[in-house]
Amino acid sequence: MDRPRATRLSKSCILIIVVASVERFAYKGVSSNLVTYLTEVVQMSTSSAARSVSTWSGVNFMLPLLSAIVTDSFWDRYSVIAASSLLYVVGLIGLTSWALLQAWMPCSSLFLPLYLISIGQGGYNPSLQAFGADQLQMDEVNDDDDSAYESEEEKSKVKSLFFQWWYFGICTGSLLGNSIMSYVQDTIGWGLGFAIPSGVMALSVSSFICGARLYVYNKRKAHKSPPFESVVRFVKDVASSVIARKVRLPFRDDDDDDDDEVAVELELQAKSLNDLSSMKGDGIDSFIKLEEPLPSVAKTIAGLLPIWSMLLMFAVNFQQPLTFFTKQGMWMHHRIGASFVVPPAMLQSTITISIILLMPLYDKMLVPLLRIITREEKGITVLQRIGIGMFLSIVAMFIATLVESKRLYECRERGIDLTIFWLLPQYVLLGVSDVFTVVGMNEFFYSEVPSTMRTIGIALYSSVFGFGSFLGAFLIDILQVVTAKGDSNKGGWFSDDPREARLDKYYLFLAILSCISFIVFTYLSRYYNSTST
Repeated sequence: MDRPRATRLSKSCILIIVVASVERFAYKGVSSNLVTYLTEVVQMSTSSAARSVSTWSGVNFMLPLLSAIVTDSFWDRYSVIAASSLLYVVGLIGLTSWALLQAWMPCSSLFLPLYLISIGQGGYNPSLQAFGADQLQMDEVNDDDDSAYESEEEKSKVKSLFFQWWYFGICTGSLLGNSIMSYVQDTIGWGLGFAIPSGVMALSVSSFICGARLYVYNKRKAHKSPPFESVVRFVKDVASSVIARKVRLPFRDDDDDDDDEVAVELELQAKSLNDLSSMKGDGIDSFIKLEEPLPSVAKTIAGLLPIWSMLLMFAVNFQQPLTFFTKQGMWMHHRIGASFVVPPAMLQSTITISIILLMPLYDKMLVPLLRIITREEKGITVLQRIGIGMFLSIVAMFIATLVESKRLYECRERGIDLTIFWLLPQYVLLGVSDVFTVVGMNEFFYSEVPSTMRTIGIALYSSVFGFGSFLGAFLIDILQVVTAKGDSNKGGWFSDDPREARLDKYYLFLAILSCISFIVFTYLSRYYNSTST
């Protein structure tokens, strides 16, 4: 009798998980401390730096929506990963070169490598996720291959194992990027601080390309048209569909239903690990093809937009660790002992740690308890889960207001700097709110659209953070003009002088706007008719 073999991942899966982890390390190594670089080295004002980071972050959220559709329509995933990764690395190398030659470079030229990174990441991340899903299609591998699945049960176990390690990999990369690189940048130098992410990313891309023989590729049909002909046919199809009052995105001939199932799961990787392992897809047609009449599409989107718009302030709040929370920490005492300096950007790691710790607790402890109280299978409804997270983010902003008021008092009246660890509660609360709201948003926008509109559902979820980042940048512009009272050199609430800045008023303003959004969200939720079953 044959012994059952141990569940394991293929070499290609392991390699892709490592590559994804390294990408998160490189990206967080740049983004988490960018506001410090812009204010301390480039000498941008606090408001300009925060606005620039918010806008850049918004672009980073929006570009994958376009690239994912283009990739699925016209190009294969491996080629997109290879091409976009080169742009990614060029952008990182350009940023490193700019840091080394900063004294001779115009300030505006800094944004060229930054947005090259955005373009590269926009194609790299969604394609890498989908390509990782391709590696689970081992049932198409030759039966003689040791990695072929023996049963559906084994296939499910491998899929679950892959998602767990994928989530662990990106969390690990984010943690290391936030902590190690912010320390190197603040204490050793920005040239080395940007060179390390560039080097590891280049090494990662090289490893990915060298591992080409290990990968599972979806089989393309022989009659597949060249890219140019595909584009021409796409334009003709769209024109014909509009005339027929239907919209259709061309779908790839090389995909199958099972591939879509795992692709959808990767799109929803922010869900708990248990949810990930049991999520069911609707077939490739439901994932990348929209075949609803235009009035139906418009009606569905219009029904979701009120909820969507109320979530924008949550996205604005969630941008604060990248911008003003970090700047706030720079004004505080952040030394331990005589020599060790705690980089303010390092505190962003507490958000990731909070998510990692709370996610399994939510499923194993909180949901069963809530199930007893509410009689709901999931413990609470999706909209209730989103609302709890929104409320926690509001509490975080009120705490940030109190902490900044305390810092300002100590600085002005007593001439001392408050320790940076006073900021921990607001970071932790935002991490906890992420487990509720972000995961709930994922599920809500995915389940509340028809099966033929899944792409729009995913786009609506992602666009909350993109538009929320743009809204944050807009609010900074408006408040700077209003609070500077005609003297733009003072900066108003966003003054560069830690004794004059009033970030406490800014946080209170965000908290009030968030309260209004939360109240309206609660009202809308009471009368919202769910379309999911």
